[in-house]
Amino acid sequence: MGSDDRALRSRPPAHERGAPGSRRRERLTLAMTFAKAAASYWLVVFPRTCRELRRWRRRAALIPDPTLRGHAFEALSKRSNMEGAAAFAALLCGWRRRAPVRALVAFQLAYNYLDALAEQPGERASANARRLHEALFAAVGAERPRDDYYEFHAQSEDGGYLVALVYACCSALAALPSYALAVESLSTCVSRIVAFQSLSVTGERELESWTLEQPHECGLEWWELAAGAGSSLCVHALIAAATRRTLSAADVRQLDGAYFPSIGALHSLLDSLVDTGEDAASAQLSLIGCYGAQDVAATRMGVLAADAMDRARTLPSGRAHTVLLVAMACSYLSLPSSCTPEAFEISKAVRDQLGPLAAPALLVFRARALLGRLTLAPAARGAHARAAQAVLLADHERSADAGAA
Repeated sequence: MGSDDRALRSRPPAHERGAPGSRRRERLTLAMTFAKAAASYWLVVFPRTCRELRRWRRRAALIPDPTLRGHAFEALSKRSNMEGAAAFAALLCGWRRRAPVRALVAFQLAYNYLDALAEQPGERASANARRLHEALFAAVGAERPRDDYYEFHAQSEDGGYLVALVYACCSALAALPSYALAVESLSTCVSRIVAFQSLSVTGERELESWTLEQPHECGLEWWELAAGAGSSLCVHALIAAATRRTLSAADVRQLDGAYFPSIGALHSLLDSLVDTGEDAASAQLSLIGCYGAQDVAATRMGVLAADAMDRARTLPSGRAHTVLLVAMACSYLSLPSSCTPEAFEISKAVRDQLGPLAAPALLVFRARALLGRLTLAPAARGAHARAAQAVLLADHERSADAGAA
């Protein structure tokens, strides 16, 4: 353990610092911010998110290629990712939320879809991942859409689905009052995502080499910096910030500095924590596994969580960012895979830094998961089944073709 780690571990969490009276006032203010966010999300943002997802589900069903159609439904099945992205519109946007919700959902759905495509094995896996994820530059309006995103991919007949996602995102962003101030930083965020996605499919060595070339804070391990690069949270925060007419260039720099790498690293590493079994089964790089030992991972994750909370508090609209950060972390900590014996110590180290909002946030996410299981419509189950059947059919056709050859 380094000296920085020891200093942060010995320092009490931010919610335990200060005079008792100021701590009580801060807890009350955060609770009110959380209640406001919950009301805004469930009454306004969530219904809009559901409408967007229904629209994209109908669009995905029109994809001609069965394999790509299956991956599109796989991306849509990770509903919590899109709901989490849209949550940034609950606190950080004004009353006009249609455009930011559309942009947030479309960007995250495109990220999910491209990630699923890039994970497929192939001879040019890194080139394929890079070319696919370059669509995200067009999604944030940093360049014009192209027609070669599937150049290195085995399938390409998506019926215009990927370009539709790109256009939906960039056209919604163009309607935001301060988009022009944010577009350069959005492009920088996408550059980091593209680098992470294209290098992580080839193993650790190339990704480690890239991170060591990046300017970063002393004390970060290479995989922590890589985790921050792969996170989409900075994009979400910048999209939400671009709805403010008073946004300044200094605000944009401060947002990028807080979300990359600290908040983004915590995000990606928690995602890796809950996906440990899935990564092992598919031989994917496990970022959380780079720590080597559970106690080391718990120490470092506690340090990252503390730093992320401190950075969120210092941002403009700091309480809103703090609530969003706690909600993000608890969305992962509420999952059963975060409570296994292997993950428990790490999960506890993170939760200890989140403060009193963690308990109600965990309750909300667990209730949401239970409600989702109880109310999953037969039609939705049928859609997932049809998507799975499409993938199996495509695999069978490829095997038959190979046998004939």
